[in-house]
Order: sequence, then C-alpha cells, then structure tokens
Amino acid sequence: MQHINPDRIFSVSESHDFDQLALEIFDYQVRNCEIYARYVHNLGIDIKKIKDLDSIPYLPIEFFKSQNINCSKAEADIIFSSSGTTGQIQSRHFVMDIDLYIQSYRTAFKLFYGDISKYTILALLPSYQEREGSSLIYMVNDLIRLSQNPKSGYFLNEQDLLKQTLEQLNTSKTQTILIGVTYALIDFVENNSIKFPELIVMETGGMKGKRREILRTELHEVLCAGFGVPKIHSEYGMTELLSQAYSKGSGIFQTPPWMKIRVRDTNDPLTILGNGASGGLNIIDLANVHSCSFIATQDLGKSYPDGSFEVLGRFDHSDIRGCNLLVQ
Repeated sequence: MQHINPDRIFSVSESHDFDQLALEIFDYQVRNCEIYARYVHNLGIDIKKIKDLDSIPYLPIEFFKSQNINCSKAEADIIFSSSGTTGQIQSRHFVMDIDLYIQSYRTAFKLFYGDISKYTILALLPSYQEREGSSLIYMVNDLIRLSQNPKSGYFLNEQDLLKQTLEQLNTSKTQTILIGVTYALIDFVENNSIKFPELIVMETGGMKGKRREILRTELHEVLCAGFGVPKIHSEYGMTELLSQAYSKGSGIFQTPPWMKIRVRDTNDPLTILGNGASGGLNIIDLANVHSCSFIATQDLGKSYPDGSFEVLGRFDHSDIRGCNLLVQ
C-alpha cells in the first residue's frame, strides 16, 4: 500500500473498484495508523472478518483534536488546523503528501465545474484569512493562481471593491465564482444588491459565532435575492479530509468518485443505515490514504441511491465548525 499510485485513487469509476481499493486502504491503515488500530482493537473487531464496505469501522472525527492520525513517522508536508471560536480545541491534520490534496481538489473542481482557467475566482473568506493552517485557504490560493485572471483574488473587508468587481465581470460576461463564508456573504448582501444571474455563489458554511444560525433555505433565499442568482452552490469539506463534495443547488451534494457517504445509526454507530434514513454522516475519502480514510463526522444527514447526500444539522453539544453546513 505504501507504493499505491495516486492515479489509481483518482481514476476510480466503478463501485467494485472503489470497494476493492477501500478495503486495501483499510487493511493498510489498520496496520500502520496506531490510533486507528487501537480504536478498532478496542471495539473488539477482528480485522480478518472485514470483507465489505459496511463492515469497516469509522474513526470518530474528535480524535483529530488530540492525536496525530497518520500512517507514517515521517515529518508532515503541512499541518492543517480547523477553525473554531475562542477556547475550542482545534483539529489538526498532519498531511504527509500535499500533492494528494492538490490532485484531489483540482480533479474534483474540474469534474464539477470544468477548466479553472475559464473562471475568475473571487474569495470572501475573512475568518480563514485571519489565521494560519486553513486547508480551504490553501485550495483557494491555488484556484486563484490557476484561474490566471488579474481580477481573481480575496476581498477581506472591501465590500465596495467587491461590488465594483462583480459589476465589471457581469458587464464583460466573465464566468465567475464567488467563494464565501456564510456570514460574510450575508454581510455583503445586507449592504449591497446586484443582479448577476450567471454568477456562481458558493457558500462554505459557518457563521463562526458572528451571527445566529439560520435555516439553509432562508439563507439561500437571502443570497439569491442579494446577488440576483437563481440558486446557491455549496462546498462541503473539512480539515480532517483531503476531498470535498459540492452542491449546485438545493443543498444536495455530490461526491467525487473517490469519496463516498455512509449514514450510521445515531443510537448504534456501528450500524450502517440504508438510503433515505437520517443519521450520522460517515465519510470514506480514499485520498486520505496516509491518514484515515474512514471518518465518523458530527454531521447529521441522509444519503440517496445516486450517491448524493444532504446535511441536516449537527449532533447536540458538538463544536461549531468553520466548514459545517447550516441546520436545514
């Protein structure tokens, strides 16, 4: 497993290929990731009996707050950390191969949106810019560079400049994506109104204690009206993963082929539920090969037969996360 070709991860296309590779990665991680191995052992699970996807145990995401979750003793290429309000313990992801993250988000972006060089990328991510270790900022920095458009860039507290830039791009019929943290997008449309129907507004979730949480439907109505767009896109990602899912409207997310969602029973976390049932979201991220690819998140949601999913909220008493989605 240590010599696995990344192209194998990002070329997965059939369910059988995914399942086979996932089982190989599980076998590698349960033997080489000390924390994951101890967790599986303490559950009393015989790893020799893991023969299918739904038998794989998922590591609670909280372990990233206190442990170094990886399969190697080597020095990490980079350490990503989660956002959080004052006093909260941050998750830390020791990324052993940054090229896997780069290949993951570049390939996924192309899959969902096409050639990045055809877009202007505008970013309204003040909370992320103001700290170090954000995997989202790392990704957006690269997308801005790849867009090769001089108008691409960040807008920290420059609402007038952002409005002016959006109006210019609208006039020139330039394909544009505005990626923004939720509260900053709301702040903008409370003070500005434009009509840019072709604009892709992509919210990354998170009020970060700046505003009260609101229903996703209410949020999207406000943003659609403020930007003059028919729908709002969303990105679903987190510090502990190396892949993202995207929604092109209505809060229904699609995953790239190397990422899958499983829904677990909230009362029996080792039981996987079928499509349409609500429960805790488990994520399989094959790109996370050097860490742990099987993560039990604190998000609640449901999955659908076509592989899509939606996020319905969060478990009670869980931390407010920078990249979590709003309660529906």
